[in-house]
Amino acid sequence: MDVELLGFPIELYLLLTAVAVFAGAIDAIAGGGGLITVPVLLAAGLSPAEALATNKLQGCAGTLSASVHFIKKGQVHLSEMWLAIIMTAIGSITGTLLVSYLDGEALIKVIPAILVFVALFFFFLPKVQPYIASRVSLSKTAFALIVGTSIGFYDGLIGPGTGAFFSTAFLCFMGATIISATAQTKVLNATSNVSSLFIFAFTGNIIWGLGVAMGIGQWIGAQIGSRLVITKGSALIRPLVIIMCLAISVKLILEHW
Repeated sequence: MDVELLGFPIELYLLLTAVAVFAGAIDAIAGGGGLITVPVLLAAGLSPAEALATNKLQGCAGTLSASVHFIKKGQVHLSEMWLAIIMTAIGSITGTLLVSYLDGEALIKVIPAILVFVALFFFFLPKVQPYIASRVSLSKTAFALIVGTSIGFYDGLIGPGTGAFFSTAFLCFMGATIISATAQTKVLNATSNVSSLFIFAFTGNIIWGLGVAMGIGQWIGAQIGSRLVITKGSALIRPLVIIMCLAISVKLILEHW
C-alpha cells in the first residue's frame, strides 16, 4: 500500500528532492536548473502553471542558498548591490504580472538564438571579455537600471537562461571576474525568484508540499555547487555554462519550433 503525503506518494517526494539536489548544484555553477526540474514536475503530473509556480518556490531555495554562501565567503557585498537588487525585484514583479497578457510563446522562440550567443561568448571568454570590458562599461547605477530591470523582467515573464544572461552582463559591462560574476548573479537571480514567487503565491498554482521538499534539495545542491565555484573557478563554470545554454536552446527549439 502506497504511503501518501498531501496527496502525493512518499516516493515522489524522495525522487523530486534528489532531482532538486542535482539541479541546485548545476544551477549554482552555471544556471539552467529549471531545465532539469520543470520537465520532472510536468512528468509527475502537474499542470504547466503548477509546474512553473512550484519550480519558482523550489528555485528560490537554491538561489538563496548559493547567495548566502557567496556572501559569507566575501564574494558578494550587498551594500554595493542594493540598487540592482531593488530594480531586479521591480522588473521581476512586472514580468510576472504580465505573464497572462503577453505572447510568451513568441518570446520563447527568440531565446535559443540568444543562448547560443551566450554559449559562444563563454567559449571565447578569455579573449572576448577583456576586449568588450575595455570598450563598454556601465556604472553601478546604470547597470542596475538597465540590466537589473530588464533581466529581472525577463525572469518574471519567461525565465530560461536568466543566470547566464546576468553572468554575461557582469562580465561584459562591469569587468567582473567569472567567479565574482557568478556570485553576484546568484544574488540577483534569488531576488527575481523571490519577487516572482510573491506574485505566484496568490495564483493558487503552487504545490507547496512538493515545492518545500524540492526546496530542501535545492538548498543542499546549491551549497555543493557554490563551493565548487569558489574552489574550481572558471575551469568548471565555463564548460557548464556552455553546455547548459546549448541544452536549453535545443530543448526550446524542439518544444516551440
